[in-house]
Amino acid sequence: MNIYNIVDDRQSVRDYHDKEVPVALIEKVLTYALRAPSGGNLQPWNIHVVNGDSINRLKATMHSRLNNADAAEQPEYDIYPPNLKSPYRERRFQIGEALYGQLGIPRKDKAARQAWFLRNFEFFGAPMGLFFTIDRSMGSPQWSDLGMIMQTIMLLLKAEGLDSCAQECWALYPNTVGKFLKLEEEQMLFAGMAVGYGNYENPVNRLKTERADMGEVVTFYG
Repeated sequence: MNIYNIVDDRQSVRDYHDKEVPVALIEKVLTYALRAPSGGNLQPWNIHVVNGDSINRLKATMHSRLNNADAAEQPEYDIYPPNLKSPYRERRFQIGEALYGQLGIPRKDKAARQAWFLRNFEFFGAPMGLFFTIDRSMGSPQWSDLGMIMQTIMLLLKAEGLDSCAQECWALYPNTVGKFLKLEEEQMLFAGMAVGYGNYENPVNRLKTERADMGEVVTFYG
């Protein structure tokens, strides 16, 4: 599979088989992913791999936390701008409707939609999860470096026959995750990532998201 096929085939997978991911395989992926670019070669990322008994304990911890009426925490950041404008607002709405349409959950069924959203905090059944943290002294340029290594990891995972789903929603629960990972205070939780072997019998994994036409987002000069 060449790089173009890998980029085209990669998608956010939201249901997984319980087949374990070999540690040696994730070590191989991360070894190469650490070659990802970063401004000034700062390499500002910290990656935390959770699997086996640890991921089961984390899922149980999150289940308990989410069932607590006072479960809300101060998020690390706004995942979306408070007043998302056009065309970004429409794009977000369309993907949400497409996703829940695949699942057969109507817009009026708020409880079912919320229950599905909470599967984020089970890594959608994946047997392995990654967390990405960064020193709080870093700024938005270094956040973009995190995005580059996350994309590099996802493409390498796909090349190895693995699937993934990047999850910024974990930043909604920095206290719980930080305590579990024993993070230092200066480490900010940026995102999580589900890793495993996707279950493509589930219709949610048959969703192919659309992209804007090149003419909308690319300008050529000269």
